Amino acid sequence: MNVLPLQIMGVATVLTVALALWAGSGETGARAQVRRAFLGVDRLTSGAAAILAALAMAVAVAAGAWQVVARFATETPSVWSEALVRTAVIWMAFIGVAVALRAGALVSIDVARRLTRGAVRRALEAASLASILSILGVMFWFGWMMAERVKFQEMAGLEVSMSWGYAAIPIGACFAMIGAVAHFLDRQPADELETAL
Repeated sequence: MNVLPLQIMGVATVLTVALALWAGSGETGARAQVRRAFLGVDRLTSGAAAILAALAMAVAVAAGAWQVVARFATETPSVWSEALVRTAVIWMAFIGVAVALRAGALVSIDVARRLTRGAVRRALEAASLASILSILGVMFWFGWMMAERVKFQEMAGLEVSMSWGYAAIPIGACFAMIGAVAHFLDRQPADELETAL
């Protein structure tokens, strides 16, 4: 197995976490400018991810509704709607994870975070960010490779390249990486956790 991609992802993860720690530790000067610039980029990408995920869900719902109508009302099942629903749901999930990461809505280590303070808490958050970025880096790399491998195959029913379906993995990973770093830099409290018993 070629370990070079994994080594590159490891180095990129360490550098990104170090930069996030640096930018997140200052309220003035260059650190604050880097932080503000990154959060500005995040506002654009998170908004775009939310819109794209919602559009993908709308496409899935419309194609699924058409499948039901075509099957039971006209008694001629649609050959393309099932493949479109599957592809749209895949895109919705991989793009939507960026919005969830940005909001801190995924399963996390909140109990450990609540029990710690100061440098220990920040180290825990940095370790969590490093883990997330590592997994997303692996998803990006191997998702890209899969999209390249299947570019000459066609999706049954849609007659488009199979790589359109697999492209959701690396694109969603890019959006999610930005959301994860933005959440680290600008952690917003989760109301349901603050009011929990």
